[in-house]
Amino acid sequence: MSSPDEFSVTKEQEIRQLAMLRPHVVIVGAGASVASFPRGDRNGRMLPVMDNLVEVLQLRNLFEKHGVKHEGIGFETLYAELYEDEKLRPLCTGLEERISEYFQQVEIVDDPTIYDHLVLSLRKKDVLASFNWDPLLLQAYLRVGHKGFHVPRLIFLHGNVGIGFCEKDRQLGVKGRLCTECRKSLAPSKLLYPVTKKDYQSDPMIKGQWDELLAAMKRAFMITIFGYSAPKTDVGAIDLLLNAWKGERERELEQVEIIDIKTEEELRRTWEPFIFSHHYETLTDFYESYLARHPRRSGEAYMNQFIEGKFTEDNPLPKSVGFEELEKWAQPLQHRETLAGYSMFSG
Repeated sequence: MSSPDEFSVTKEQEIRQLAMLRPHVVIVGAGASVASFPRGDRNGRMLPVMDNLVEVLQLRNLFEKHGVKHEGIGFETLYAELYEDEKLRPLCTGLEERISEYFQQVEIVDDPTIYDHLVLSLRKKDVLASFNWDPLLLQAYLRVGHKGFHVPRLIFLHGNVGIGFCEKDRQLGVKGRLCTECRKSLAPSKLLYPVTKKDYQSDPMIKGQWDELLAAMKRAFMITIFGYSAPKTDVGAIDLLLNAWKGERERELEQVEIIDIKTEEELRRTWEPFIFSHHYETLTDFYESYLARHPRRSGEAYMNQFIEGKFTEDNPLPKSVGFEELEKWAQPLQHRETLAGYSMFSG
């Protein structure tokens, strides 16, 4: 029989492995793009959320042309109602074309952004999942990866203007590139479909993306929800996330981090089912998060501070420097990961 000391060492090692091996899953919504680009993209093009999508993308004339009133109705709910009316399918087509056209013109700014810092704060074992149509997270992801950093798995849950898919060979990649199997161009992903029909199974690309996220959620040690409002209309998405998070293990140690401008009371009410006891934190600023204060070490830092009771000094991302200085700062972190083998852990 093991002695108490032997048991405590074994338990400590087990907990440490939780932080090192299991993924940190980050889920971003439209609020994350707004926070990352408060003054718009490279050309001042603003990023919308669902509540102001019609105004920002100037869709009002499309509704007026078809005699449809849109005021006071959430965009996703309205689109679902329009889709059910065969006579209004041309309006649905026009909306998707206008939305796709708008977001295809969005370009990232030259200097490092919150999205660049977010990608850089995660390791290869981690997962970054987006509900957004805009290509800004993808553009940040590509340029951080091109600088030689190990980056997390990137997943798009509602399609994206920057990605394409080969249905025949089930290959996903940057739109316009070729499928490595059939050598045909990857087809643009679909952006809009009725919220009441979001079963996340009928579209093969979306199903594959959700399957990857849910597998990661089951293994995750920490989850961060950044700018995603969990709309009541998207019950299917919330149910899938919750079942994956709570379905296979007791979440007595894991941490939930929510970055949003809403009040803590609102956020606690929305995300209550995901939270165990006091193991959550609400923030209004990405740079106050574990990811920004302990980049590439979020799980280890949380474990040291709150499970092992050790004081952990912050190692914050230098948020106001250019790419050259940012790279010099981050390279030693990745070097230590490589030496230890951490960057290759798949969870």
